Amino acid sequence: MATAASKLAFTETGRRGTRQRRVIREYLEQSDTFVSAQQVHEALALSGEKVGLATVYRTLQAMVNAAEVDLVRTNSGEALYRKCGTRHHHHLTCRKCGLAVELEGPSVERWAQRVAAENGFTDPSHVVELFGICANCGT
Repeated sequence: MATAASKLAFTETGRRGTRQRRVIREYLEQSDTFVSAQQVHEALALSGEKVGLATVYRTLQAMVNAAEVDLVRTNSGEALYRKCGTRHHHHLTCRKCGLAVELEGPSVERWAQRVAAENGFTDPSHVVELFGICANCGT
């Protein structure tokens, strides 16, 4: 007879595939904007899903740590989350509605490599986030 633990599904990162994690992932996959943990919690509650706010925070942080979700911080320090592609990229995000576009930045990548090498560093990493007003919000 199978135990409850043996019935749990595990994700590709080895984390337990809980119902809460699944509904949070599904919500993020449907969104093209960066959202706060509070927004995720509110949307799930409105759809009838019972997931505590603390669970949303923990799950989002675990998803960031597993590189399943991207995290940006607003000027006020608020953490916003978005399910993105797996390749290295940057974001252009609307300051009004949160619409986010993934950008490749080959010139930024070359610049980071060059500056690191010029200063005796190897294996540079960086975060570039651009913010503006999208066409829909600007009209």
